[in-house]
Amino acid sequence: MKSIEEQLARYKSVHLNQKNINTHFVGVPLIIFAVTLLLSTLKFEIIMDDFFGDEFTLRFTLAMVIFAVIAIYYFALHRLLGLGMLVYILVNLFIAHLFSGMDNIFYIAIAVFVIGWIIQFMGHHYEKAKPAFIDDLSQLVIGPLFLVAEVYFMSGLEAELKRNVTSLAVEKRKALEEQKR
Repeated sequence: MKSIEEQLARYKSVHLNQKNINTHFVGVPLIIFAVTLLLSTLKFEIIMDDFFGDEFTLRFTLAMVIFAVIAIYYFALHRLLGLGMLVYILVNLFIAHLFSGMDNIFYIAIAVFVIGWIIQFMGHHYEKAKPAFIDDLSQLVIGPLFLVAEVYFMSGLEAELKRNVTSLAVEKRKALEEQKR
């Protein structure tokens, strides 16, 4: 597994322009929310017995299951960033739950998803670099983590991680630009 520095540096290497980063602070949450809404429509139950022989039902959504696995991955990469992502994931799941009874939820989610991607691609116009996921699909999972890391960095947290990531990202960007020539 690549380290947190490698993962964030790969993502940051095509996100060095502040206008691009700013668009991602809008686009990525819209995309994540849309995906959460869509995955929250797929529900399942597990009926179990407790120690006293009484039945109880556990209710899950596909969003809960997938984001639980992703949260474990985030914690494996970095505990403090994983904690920030867990809070973000739980808020998304809660808001998606509030929307769950609405009519046309599928169409709302698709519209939010498309708007989020339009904003993302506008940012990459400023950056003059293609999105990170084009070459590495795992970067789709790193995008939200990158934003949480940026919030931490702006707050003065994880200064050493910021230095390492930025330095490595600049090196990667230079290498990418040299490959283009």
